Amino acid sequence: MPVARFWRKIPQRYNLVGTECTTCGRKFFPPRTFCPDCRRTGVIEDHTFEGKGTVVTHTVIRSASDQFSQQTPYVLAIIKLDEGPQFTAQVICLPEEIRIGMRVKSVFRKVATEGNSGVIYYGTKFVPDEQP
Repeated sequence: MPVARFWRKIPQRYNLVGTECTTCGRKFFPPRTFCPDCRRTGVIEDHTFEGKGTVVTHTVIRSASDQFSQQTPYVLAIIKLDEGPQFTAQVICLPEEIRIGMRVKSVFRKVATEGNSGVIYYGTKFVPDEQP
């Protein structure tokens, strides 16, 4: 399977697709195959997240590996989605603009390039969201 097709087969990488336990309503990202609360009685289904959330905490990366050195400084934050799950993601803004409690929304952006003429990887990042 070609690399590009392989990455498209991972829905959570491009579409914020996780899972939801329809028994208790808890949502998970990344996806889980069972609910830790309901165990065997839980029914798990795919769930596409809206992609809006709040910055819980953040840091500014000023010294990065060779692969990301062209992007420094950049902001990494723990984002709490409105539907519940929290995860780490890059926020596209100036380091002095980021703040705890900032509303953000997901966007589709270039993540990395493999070599000078290699494969380009895309994924979900976040940008400030002015509207609640």
